[in-house]
Amino acid sequence: MIILGIDPGTKTTGYGVVEKGKRGSDLIGIAYGEIRMRRGEPLSACLKKIYDQLIEVIIKYAPNAIALEDIFYGKNVKSLIKLAQARGVVILAASHSNIPLYEYTPLEVKKAIVGYGRADKLQVQHMVRAILSLKESPPLDASDALAIAICHSNVLKEVPV
Repeated sequence: MIILGIDPGTKTTGYGVVEKGKRGSDLIGIAYGEIRMRRGEPLSACLKKIYDQLIEVIIKYAPNAIALEDIFYGKNVKSLIKLAQARGVVILAASHSNIPLYEYTPLEVKKAIVGYGRADKLQVQHMVRAILSLKESPPLDASDALAIAICHSNVLKEVPV
C-alpha cells in the first residue's frame, strides 16, 4: 500500500510518500518534498500551485490513500482560514484522483510517531528519519508529511473522510 501524507500550508505544503509492505511491519520512505510559495504570491496562485504539484505527485506515485493533517485550534483566525483553503485544495486533488482521504490531528500524529502528543517538530523529524532509515533528515514540513503517512500506516482508519 502506498500512502501520500500531506502537511498543508499556504507558505509551505509538505508531502511524503511511504509504502507499507505486505508483512505490515515493513515501511519504506519513497519520496518527500515541499511545495514552497514565493513571498507576496497571491493566495489564488498559491492554491493553484499546491493543486498542480500535488496532482503531479499523485500521478507519479499512484498512492492508494492520502493522509492529511486536520485543522488544529489556533488564535489567528485569518491563518486558520488560509490553512482551511489549502486543505480544501488537497481534498479536491484527492477527490479528483479518486483516492480515499483520511485525516489525523497533530496530536494523533505525534503520539503515533514519538509516543507523546506534545512533541516538537525536531523530535518528529528525528523519529521519522529513524523509522524510515533515511540517510538525512527531511525538511520540517516534509518530515511532518511523512509522519502523517506513517501515522496512517499504523492506524489505517476504515472509513475515509
